[in-house]
Amino acid sequence: MSGFTLPTRLFLACPSRAHHSKLMLYCKMSSSSSSSSLTHSITLPSQPTEPVNVAATAGVSSSDFRRVENAVDSSLFKNWLRNLESETGILADGTMTLKQVIIQGVDMFGERIGFLKFKADILDKESGHKVPGIVFARGPAVAVLILLESDDGETYAVLTEQVRVPTGKIVLELPAGMLDDDEGDFVGTAVREVEEEIGIKLRKEEMVDLTAFLDPSTGHRIFPSPGGCDEEISVFLYRRQVEQETIRQLQGKETGLREHGEFIKARLVPYRELWRKTADAKVLMSIGLYEMAQRVGLVPRH
Repeated sequence: MSGFTLPTRLFLACPSRAHHSKLMLYCKMSSSSSSSSLTHSITLPSQPTEPVNVAATAGVSSSDFRRVENAVDSSLFKNWLRNLESETGILADGTMTLKQVIIQGVDMFGERIGFLKFKADILDKESGHKVPGIVFARGPAVAVLILLESDDGETYAVLTEQVRVPTGKIVLELPAGMLDDDEGDFVGTAVREVEEEIGIKLRKEEMVDLTAFLDPSTGHRIFPSPGGCDEEISVFLYRRQVEQETIRQLQGKETGLREHGEFIKARLVPYRELWRKTADAKVLMSIGLYEMAQRVGLVPRH
């Protein structure tokens, strides 16, 4: 995709982030061949004497379950297990236990696992009751708040206008995307998504990780819908000074990767109006992080 590089005026440092420790899993495949009883058994460090059964629900084909075999080894599934066993995780204090995981659906993005739908049976040991455990797993993602400071004195936020079938609506959003590898390169993903969705080439050293300012107990991520989805988002800030002509060129620009089903238009909104122009949670969360970071002096005021 053709793009353009904005003139360099402002450089902001990106705070460092602690890396997650690796999670060791021990897996074996059962000898059964029927789709309703195809299973894995995994052993978690937090409950070494209580193996966890991972099975396919009735209706998941044998070919789909072979994808599940790969899913158990995928970064998507391991990230969910890692969160369970983190310092603030459900299994951390030993009062709860993971009994089994029932895989209900697998969506592939080419050769890799894209989305997983599963049900996790997690029990409170004292009462024996289950906690709600239906999970739509899609893994880590990034979003970027791009603020372009025009020479006319106005600051504009760059949004994407996209067709969002789950909502049934066309939605104005922050440029965003999922991590599509196992490297955990959040900054690199953010830069790539902006270039693909908007056509602007960013530099990593100019990105500020707003979620890095959160308390370490949060994992420096935002969970937009924790009641049903594991998605955890890192929100970045990118600020530049530009001429009015740049604003004009970007407004309404058609972008996105058509071969990936992306039909995107760039929409620029004055920052002072941004909080009321869209219901996108990423936009509203980024405003809160940005404003508070400015208030306490972690980010210079624009």
